[in-house]
Amino acid sequence: MTSAPKKELAPESSALSVYMRLLAYLKPYRLLFFFCVLGFALYAASTTMFIKILENLIHIIEENNPQDRFLVPLQVIGVTILRGIGAFVGVYLLSRIAYNIIHTLRVEVFDHMTRLPGITYDEQNSSHLVSIITYNINGVTGAATDALRIGLREGFTVISLFAFLLYMDWKLTMIFIVIAPVIGYLVTTVGKRLRRLSNKVQNTVGDITQVSSEMINGYRVMRGFGGEAYERQRFFDASRRNYQQNMKIVVTAAANSPLILLIVAFAMASLIFLALNVMTIDNPASFVAYMTAVGAILHPMRRLGEITPIILKGVAAADSVFELLDRPIEEDKGTLRVERAKGAVSFNGLGFHYPGAAKPALKNITLDVAPGEVVALVGPSGSGKSTLVNLIARFYDYQEGEITLDGVPLKDYQLDCLRQQIALVTQQVTLFDNTVAGNIAYGSLKDTPREAVVHAAELAYARSFIDALPDGFDTMIGEGGARLSGGQRQRLAIARAILKDAPILILDEATSALDNESERYIQAALEKVIEGRTTFVVAHRLSTIERADRIVVLVDGEIVEQGKHQELLARNSHYARLHALQFRSDSNAAGQP
Repeated sequence: MTSAPKKELAPESSALSVYMRLLAYLKPYRLLFFFCVLGFALYAASTTMFIKILENLIHIIEENNPQDRFLVPLQVIGVTILRGIGAFVGVYLLSRIAYNIIHTLRVEVFDHMTRLPGITYDEQNSSHLVSIITYNINGVTGAATDALRIGLREGFTVISLFAFLLYMDWKLTMIFIVIAPVIGYLVTTVGKRLRRLSNKVQNTVGDITQVSSEMINGYRVMRGFGGEAYERQRFFDASRRNYQQNMKIVVTAAANSPLILLIVAFAMASLIFLALNVMTIDNPASFVAYMTAVGAILHPMRRLGEITPIILKGVAAADSVFELLDRPIEEDKGTLRVERAKGAVSFNGLGFHYPGAAKPALKNITLDVAPGEVVALVGPSGSGKSTLVNLIARFYDYQEGEITLDGVPLKDYQLDCLRQQIALVTQQVTLFDNTVAGNIAYGSLKDTPREAVVHAAELAYARSFIDALPDGFDTMIGEGGARLSGGQRQRLAIARAILKDAPILILDEATSALDNESERYIQAALEKVIEGRTTFVVAHRLSTIERADRIVVLVDGEIVEQGKHQELLARNSHYARLHALQFRSDSNAAGQP
């Protein structure tokens, strides 16, 4: 499966609009945020209070008044306590808000992903989707926590000190204002570059996740074919690209603060020059307090310069998150619900085309399947067999024609109700890091009594190997059922389908992972299971479908013939050729001449 082209942020996509959308998640925490702002305002005011205390100290020293000498130490202690309270309240409440936002976003993205159409998972690389939930949403933390903390705390400090400077000498203080456009231009220029780089970093992290995931999941193939050096080089290259993009961000961000500091330093030097050469200094205490405030404003201004890199890294992360959230979910406009369908499935002029594919996967499929009928779909690889059965469960939505269940179009059913009528077993068995029983009674089956779970396992001929496991049905089977053989995993998947007891059963290469002995057991089980159920069997191994009520042969997405096994053999056409090839292949595998 090829991944979709990596998304570049559109030039017209406003960083401010993305950030404002992120900040909209603050709404449920308005009261906490209000007290958070008060805490940072208190912290900022304490800086100005300390400068005022310094001015008072100089006055006391000049006046040499013994009775006031206890006042300044008490003021220092009091202001320090207020500063500590403000800092704690601000940081604690903001962190609490931020991590609630991260939790909300993560859950919202995961919930949304569970409702995305199947085509999205075909188009998107799975590792890049995982990196959005893990890395990208964590990247939003910086914008939601660090940037707000710095912006509020240092912003209030700058405002407080600037107000103090205006109060002390407004004419001299106006010199600071002339540097604002210069700083604004610098921040904007640096910001555009940082946003581009941050988006590239998101993609490189997805590459790292992809390479790691493929190596871990395919380690047997890697070792069997001597791919260790190749995989190490792939990971080195992906990690190196990530390193290079991150270093570009570091260089850009690291140069940002010194440049702003240099601009402010020139303004400060101009202030000092004018103060020493133009001002008449008749109050040394006020002059010292003024220059101390000028010096004190440098640090918070430099820190404010660091906000842009933090915000834009968070914006790049948030943009990819919102892009995923904006993807349309599965269409579910149906209103019909039924307890249990009869199982009559009809395809009327059905056509389906995968996005970007050169030719349609299915063309003008017309087929009526009666309730309880067993229909086998055969044909060469790529003929559309699996696509056809995937459309029954609406994993994809067809573009032409119609599929009906009991005479009602599939789109008229509510999606969850439709899928309750279908049990599916595929060649690629999906098991979870859970117990044996938890994997059989999965999802909507989780509250099924243990007796029913055990019975389903018996019907799937899985009871013998389950009882041999350390904890029987309560044995943890590892990620993807790693502690089980391929045949054992397949039998658990079949047991899950048996337990669901749906009126429609889809077996998509369901016995392909079994050895001959296991397949005989499964065939016997399936003969019981399919009774009274409309069953679609997709198989390359034609021996598994010879007893089907009807065999439908597909070639290049079209039905070319259908009938019973012996009838199709007698026609000596497509099915007969497939059967001859399969018989020859089976004979060669068995070592026959």
